[in-house]
Amino acid sequence: MNGQRLPRRQLLLALGLLALASAAAYYNAFSTPFVFDDQFAVVENPTIRHLEKLGDVLRPPPYAAGAAGRPLVNLTLALNYALGGLQPWGYHALNVALHALTALTLFGLVRRTLKKTTLAVDSFSLALTIALLWTAHPLLTESVTCVIQRNEILAGLFYLLTLYCFVRGAEPPARKIWPCLSVLACLLGVTAKEIIVSAPLIVLLYDRTFVTGTFAAAWRMRRGFYLSLASTWLVLAGLMLSSQNRGGTAGFDLGVSAWDYLLTQCRAILIYLKLALWPHPLVIDYGTDLTTRLIDIAPQALLLIALAGATAVAVRRRSAFGFTGVCFFAILAPSSSFVPLVTQPVAEHRMYLPLAAVCELAIVAIYFVAGRRSLFVWPLLALGFAALTVARNRDYRSEITLTESALAAYPRNDRAYLNLGTFASRENRPADAIRYYEKALGQNPTAADTQFDLALVLEQTGRASEALDHYREAVRLRPGVPSAQYHLGLALAKAGRLAEAVVPLAEALRLQPDSAAARQSLAAAHASLGNSDAQAGHLPAAISHYEITVRLDPHDARTQNNLANALSQLGRPADAIAHYEAAITVAPDYTEAHFNLASELLAKGRLREARAHLLEVLRLKPDDTEAHRALDQIGPTPVH
Repeated sequence: MNGQRLPRRQLLLALGLLALASAAAYYNAFSTPFVFDDQFAVVENPTIRHLEKLGDVLRPPPYAAGAAGRPLVNLTLALNYALGGLQPWGYHALNVALHALTALTLFGLVRRTLKKTTLAVDSFSLALTIALLWTAHPLLTESVTCVIQRNEILAGLFYLLTLYCFVRGAEPPARKIWPCLSVLACLLGVTAKEIIVSAPLIVLLYDRTFVTGTFAAAWRMRRGFYLSLASTWLVLAGLMLSSQNRGGTAGFDLGVSAWDYLLTQCRAILIYLKLALWPHPLVIDYGTDLTTRLIDIAPQALLLIALAGATAVAVRRRSAFGFTGVCFFAILAPSSSFVPLVTQPVAEHRMYLPLAAVCELAIVAIYFVAGRRSLFVWPLLALGFAALTVARNRDYRSEITLTESALAAYPRNDRAYLNLGTFASRENRPADAIRYYEKALGQNPTAADTQFDLALVLEQTGRASEALDHYREAVRLRPGVPSAQYHLGLALAKAGRLAEAVVPLAEALRLQPDSAAARQSLAAAHASLGNSDAQAGHLPAAISHYEITVRLDPHDARTQNNLANALSQLGRPADAIAHYEAAITVAPDYTEAHFNLASELLAKGRLREARAHLLEVLRLKPDDTEAHRALDQIGPTPVH
């Protein structure tokens, strides 16, 4: 029998304790509402409404924050919707269940790994302690209680399963099913979140550290397996491209330099480590403030360099501590290195899986100092953590309470003011909304969302000129947002600056081709410009605007008629007749188009057709003197 196998009684004990810890820490999360990005990923996400349309489910829209480019996450949301619609408790229940399953996987992986080391430890007790403490830790509240942070849970689960299945496959008796399951787990993790990118390399490091002893031996023995793991990167690349830079929130072309973001992450990682050891205060949103000078974070940078150096030395010595340290940095790397995530440079949910590495290092290190006596302290700490998690969940009763707690911890948080402004605007308190938005801009004048939201409220309160300035700034800061382009175009049009309005309206339509509002507004602007040019006698320019209008909106009968008039005046009767006929097709009772078409036909000597349209005018307007006069000129219909 495999010496790694866990007795059934111990397995049931671990399963029961971890399930109980999850339930105890998150029982009051079931009643919390959808907050922040849950709104876009769940409430406003049409692709989760019809589970039978699996192709749509697996292609969430770019604006579905947290689900975009992550088909597995969207699929689980669709399953929730199919079972309970938009009742939040079902989504929370699945999050908690997945969290418990991840904790159990962590327990299994740590226990088997400890047995592979030369450390004289109680692998069952230590692994269960690590998993329990991690399960109840309040730093994970955001990851579990925010529905859309399910992407962290799923990615963490499949990251651990990738490792766990490899470990099982490397133990006798060797079974081919385990390496296959490891690759499958990695592939599923790719469809959940990008942190899985480091999993193939971490598996290779695990193999070298705990199994074969060298990278060369690991590669020689399992080359095909590692190539299969690495092939999941191709799928990940495709999903990242399809998400359009995470809906325009991640990438190097969004106004944030890689260097500034890297400096900010030095501060962020030290915040995460501090919260791992002392989880207070917990903050849902740290704002968008960036560190731009190395001198401002020099102590944090030096400490991180020291930690990275110690990790490198431990890895060189094939130490379990080195492997765990690499796991911490590698899992954080996609979000906490140099690739800018501009809307959220610091986020507690990124510590979901890295926290397991911190717990393991701390608990094992203290075990070596204090021995088995330390095992009696950890359960009490886990109970305390669970109580703190329950207390933290109370803040999730509304977005306002979450935002106010964030602002209390970080008074310079511009996005907290932005959110309070949004809440005030929803509650029809425009004066408060403007005050909050202006405070947000005082902290961060380069926030495009704040510029845009302030412009909306200013326009609603009649301050159109100020609103226009803020719309312009929002578009300058983030030109790829269709709503900002659209509202800028509308504001310019209302100000009578139609020639300027067509540029942002056209851009809005280019960015969002299915936007009926942008299409209609752009068509209306071109139609108005065409009318102005026609009145001024600039017929070629008028025709150009009219042609764009009817291309955008072929059902605009009035513009079809106006275009035909302009064509007629330029001596293009055939084209004019075609557009008069198009106007009548769209609006059969449009008397002006009937009369104009009759006039054009009369000029070409097509008397019978002209007479028919004049009679239609008189049927619709019996007292139309011009139609009577024209009909009299034609005379009676000739008899053949």
